[in-house]
Amino acid sequence: MARFRAEDQAVRGGPRRNAGDEEARPMEIISRGRWGAAPPRARTLTTWPKRTEFVVHYSEGPTTQTPKSIQSFHMTDPPEGRGWDDIGYNFLVGRDGEVYEGRGWLVVGAHAKDHNVSGIGVCFIGDEGDATDEAKTSIRDMYDLACQKADRTLHLRGHGQLASTTCPGAQLLAWVEAGAPRPGAPLPGRVLKLTQPPMHGEDVVRVQHAVGVEPDSRYGPETAAAVKAFQSAHGLTADGIVGRKTWAAIMHAPS
Repeated sequence: MARFRAEDQAVRGGPRRNAGDEEARPMEIISRGRWGAAPPRARTLTTWPKRTEFVVHYSEGPTTQTPKSIQSFHMTDPPEGRGWDDIGYNFLVGRDGEVYEGRGWLVVGAHAKDHNVSGIGVCFIGDEGDATDEAKTSIRDMYDLACQKADRTLHLRGHGQLASTTCPGAQLLAWVEAGAPRPGAPLPGRVLKLTQPPMHGEDVVRVQHAVGVEPDSRYGPETAAAVKAFQSAHGLTADGIVGRKTWAAIMHAPS
């Protein structure tokens, strides 16, 4: 995997998928040098053990914004700008799915107060309702790559879950809260819940393995109770129903 760098070339990441595609292809991250970034005034490094979150933002501006224009605003002194040392985000994603290197993986950002050391901030370039399947696919690819680099599952958050803000907008926030499902991807199993007679099948076994219940392929009270405990531990509504959010958490839980 590529480490943080600012050479005038593309940074190669892990495999990525186009929206609706089954074939993975290498993900390209457009480097700072390639999009013409100004050098930072200063930078502070962190480490992967301190990275615990992946935070989704939006720029709340037109999709024609560029990383350079956003960096210029962030580095311009108030009241015209933010007065920061560099662009605030670690990465940015365009409407077309292009990914741009911001501060990079292990440089502390300026995107979410009290979460800049723990959080990798990724900004969609656009406003409410502008996010495309291509953009969502790239954000999801970056989240998966971040978890791979951290060697564990990172908490997936929208900025509005961490602070009093409308960022990243209702559309993206709802998608993040649903576990950032890959566009066009079906659920890995049914919506599971207590029924009479009990639901049973291989998807129940998969859930039972994930929540620590001896597999019997039947979604009964013991499994529902274990699912509730799993949901509570992952910040989900503890209702015992395995829907999209719970499936997403199960898919990213350590095996």
